[in-house]
Amino acid sequence: MPAHGTITHRSDTLTYLCGEEVRQACAEIDPLACMHETLVAHAEGRTILPPEAYLGWASPGGGEARSIAMPGLVHGGLTAAGTKVINARPGNVEQGLPRASGLTVLFDPRTARPLCVMEGAHISALRTAAVSVLAVRRLVRPGARAAALYGAGVIAREHALMLARRLPGLEEIRVYDAVPGRVAQFEQDTGVVLATYGVKITAAEDARTAAYGADVVIACTSARHGYVERSWLAPGTLAVNVSLDDLTEDVLLGADKLYVDDWGLIRDDPHRLLGRLLRAGRVREEHGATLGELLGGTRPGRESDDELIVVNPFGLAVEDIALAHRVYRIARHRGLGTALPR
Repeated sequence: MPAHGTITHRSDTLTYLCGEEVRQACAEIDPLACMHETLVAHAEGRTILPPEAYLGWASPGGGEARSIAMPGLVHGGLTAAGTKVINARPGNVEQGLPRASGLTVLFDPRTARPLCVMEGAHISALRTAAVSVLAVRRLVRPGARAAALYGAGVIAREHALMLARRLPGLEEIRVYDAVPGRVAQFEQDTGVVLATYGVKITAAEDARTAAYGADVVIACTSARHGYVERSWLAPGTLAVNVSLDDLTEDVLLGADKLYVDDWGLIRDDPHRLLGRLLRAGRVREEHGATLGELLGGTRPGRESDDELIVVNPFGLAVEDIALAHRVYRIARHRGLGTALPR
């Protein structure tokens, strides 16, 4: 019998799961429940989250490229350990390639040997949307009907689909993207499914129009400079900054409540605005809270319909590892994957 907290596997093989197999397994998982459990575990100190390794370079074809290696471990009924490797090159989109792609590697927690390698982009998009929607369900004001999405890429599509399924009463998602034609493609990809949940897509003519009267605003872009202004957001708006720096300084400093996933990651980040504000003492940890504290019930959520609330998750490797671990368990049960000789 295997020891508690381990998964038996052949020691002479390494399992590989392609993108379609990952999607099949993810269809059997509740990503919100997985992220809830993981964020609470992180808040309670039951995770290990080392610093990420960042490699950036100028690609031979022009433009910037980068690779980030993000290790993590989550203690629980089954210990999950591994590393997410996520690569990106913005110029890929013009060549018909995904902007980002990656792999998730799981380790056997007993022996530290690699256990499984799987396509990582879908897991990354799914867990990102799940964290946002968890926050939305806890923090949006009652009776929310309209959401705004900035960006019309893969991450935004996952957000739209999950919002429609998991936010009762939602009627409209306004989508704005600076690249012509992307919102039309977004509607083609998601419109039929969203309509089955009673949610319609509206193409916003500009960023400000998208935010006007929206109950929740979610930024899923690669913007490096803020453009969403405080004056755009009505009292009671929930703003979720999934991407880099869509929110301006006056939004971050003017929020009634601020939630993050990990203060240490924010403090150490050399690029994003919130990290600079934290290091300068203009944002203080004690004036905010983590999502794990919110979900664990140790910090309050929305206390007034008029509160402007900002959620700024940076993204944790332990989220990818926890979800990938569940994917691996289902894949083994379903006989998915390819056994590769070591």
